Amino acid sequence: MGNIKIQAFIPLFYLVWSDDLLSKKELATLQDFINAHDWLSSEEKQWLLSKTAISNPPARHEITDWKNKIEATIQENTAIKSIFEISLALSGNDTVIRDLEISFVKLENDLGILGEEAINNFKTKTNPQTATHQTDDNFDVQKLTALLDGEQAPIIKKVKSVISRPEFKLENITDVNAYREKVFEWCKILADENLGNMAYPKEYGGGANMADYFAIMETLSYHDLSLVIKFGVQFGLWGMSVQSLGTEKHYTKYLKDIGTLKIPGCFAMTETHHGSNVKGLETTATYNHQSQTFIIHTPHEKAQKEYIGNAALHGQMATVFAKLIIDGHDYGVNAFIVPLRSEDGVVLEGVTIGDCGHKMGLNGVDNGTIRFNNVSIPKENMLDRFASVNDNGEFESPIPSDNRRFFTMLGTLVGGRIGIPRSALAAAKTGLTIAIRYGDQRRQFGPEGDSEVPILNYRMHQRRLLIPLAKTYAVHFALQHLTQRFLNRTEIEMQEIEALAAGLKSYSTWSTTAILQECREACGGKGYLSENRIDALKNDTEIYTTFEGDNTVLMQLVAKSRLSEFRKSFGEMGSLGIINYVYENAKSVISEKNPITIRNTDEAHLLDGDFHLQAFQHREKTILASAAKRIKKLVDNGMDPYDAFNVVQHQMIDVASAYLDRVVLEQFQLALSTVEDESCKAILNQLCQLYALSQIEKNKAWYLEDNYMEAVKTKAIRKMVNQLCWDIRPDAVALVTAFEIPDSCLGALV
Repeated sequence: MGNIKIQAFIPLFYLVWSDDLLSKKELATLQDFINAHDWLSSEEKQWLLSKTAISNPPARHEITDWKNKIEATIQENTAIKSIFEISLALSGNDTVIRDLEISFVKLENDLGILGEEAINNFKTKTNPQTATHQTDDNFDVQKLTALLDGEQAPIIKKVKSVISRPEFKLENITDVNAYREKVFEWCKILADENLGNMAYPKEYGGGANMADYFAIMETLSYHDLSLVIKFGVQFGLWGMSVQSLGTEKHYTKYLKDIGTLKIPGCFAMTETHHGSNVKGLETTATYNHQSQTFIIHTPHEKAQKEYIGNAALHGQMATVFAKLIIDGHDYGVNAFIVPLRSEDGVVLEGVTIGDCGHKMGLNGVDNGTIRFNNVSIPKENMLDRFASVNDNGEFESPIPSDNRRFFTMLGTLVGGRIGIPRSALAAAKTGLTIAIRYGDQRRQFGPEGDSEVPILNYRMHQRRLLIPLAKTYAVHFALQHLTQRFLNRTEIEMQEIEALAAGLKSYSTWSTTAILQECREACGGKGYLSENRIDALKNDTEIYTTFEGDNTVLMQLVAKSRLSEFRKSFGEMGSLGIINYVYENAKSVISEKNPITIRNTDEAHLLDGDFHLQAFQHREKTILASAAKRIKKLVDNGMDPYDAFNVVQHQMIDVASAYLDRVVLEQFQLALSTVEDESCKAILNQLCQLYALSQIEKNKAWYLEDNYMEAVKTKAIRKMVNQLCWDIRPDAVALVTAFEIPDSCLGALV
């Protein structure tokens, strides 16, 4: 076309066609823009509109020609900083185009074009940024480490020092028996360092510091995860079950020896047929008042205790969960201390122990099966904090309700659901440290005629590793929040804390599983070699999604907790109450879902923390209300509530996921608000933005279906995620260095 002014459209045409096919809304936006300008002749409009026809896309050579014109313009005008300035230059600096700057910039926003990213891409030919992007430290790494470690910094440093000793050298031990003995030796060293008894009261040899115990568990997880689980079974599950469920007589008799590893023990809850369903356990503890004893018995093979850590080789005693039977009456599941072996390791009469054998991972832990054949234990071996048998042989409890007593008993063990996600978090940090450092060193491909480029400079590699890095930082702060809530809990909060712990256990362990897979692939063949550690991390953390509660089951628990809170607020869940819950006040809804906001692609808006949190909150509330409404409708139509919950199980997972997404983001933002060092705050803010926008991107189908955003906005979010990855990349190595993982725990690759 003869009119040079229409060249102003070339950057827009190139950007939409080089990205992907135009959506219908983008098509309409472009067409409306073209038709609205009277300075264009009918013939010019017709030509421009032909470039917006989805049925007739431009040829490859035409797109290449557009790109060449844009790059030539940038070379001639090095001061160009925006897409509009390219359009203006291509139009010959025409005054008509100059006067249309606001309209052109608005069109860019409506099309989801991020100018900064596009300009960088255009400049690649003259300034190869992919090749020149360098690792740099734009913040004080030690200050960020101190911020991450918090008040537990001294104990974290001590544990790192211990696991860096020569006797803790990591080896690929293929002999299971040798591996188990090595892990047991490591546990003894940790006990001698007074790390195992850290959570026990001081009068029984402990440190009376639960916060430090959680930090020990997490820090040990940089090392060997079999050690972590063995340590957790001995000092956490076994020792803490005695402390939490027992009374003074049990503390005096057992706690000091458990803390020094003089009494290796087990936590025998899970049965072959009743894994997650603790209420359904079939092992019995029948009281004999005449002999003042309990008879512990496994009624059939499928009621045996299974997957019990410490059982196959080392355990001398176990906390056994069994149904209490008195005079033929079942008083529900209670806990009992049952001897398994003598001090010299001989299995006691009536006890049969099997070995679970070789596993997918954690082969340094001696998991076993346990069966009891009428094993007699004294009356005082009942852990009787919440229930007991009195001198008359009658059942007594300070908690009259069977259900409440049962859940109170289990609630005291919620610490395991804090230790496991923190351990998983450390495994993710280790995998990311290995993969990001390798990505910074490994060079492959590059500009023609030039040297090869670090693979971490490639945009897709950044997406693979930096989005998970942002999520790992987010989970770190969420788990700190959970830990503090648990340590400072009141009785009235316990149900909510238990649900949060169940949810974050699932959130963290699922995240770690996905992250380690990405890290393995991102390291190519090197990631497959055992010496580089990712294989052990992957295999050992696989079971994290199952023990301490199967993740999918735990997410159902979380969802039911959210529905319970919903019912408290709105009684019988009437339609008006549901609507009010989702749309707490009309003004906020109008502001969030008005035609301007749902299409807003302004950079400041996309990076705004309030926008992120509002989007997460809206999704959480809407999904919860939708599930509640559906359950109510099913029940109102005559369906049994149990069946109704089964019908909506997939929605229950969505309810829990949306809730956890919001909690994690909220805690990241709150933690960020307390950071004083400006350089640390700046990089953490970028990570928080990346976490938020990547989660919105992940759930963009939901936001589009709900009409909370239009395609132009979700497309802009995708581009902003790319830009944040690019911006964070120079600090990526420093961000994993801030974890301060001992070099001895990072394998041979780095």
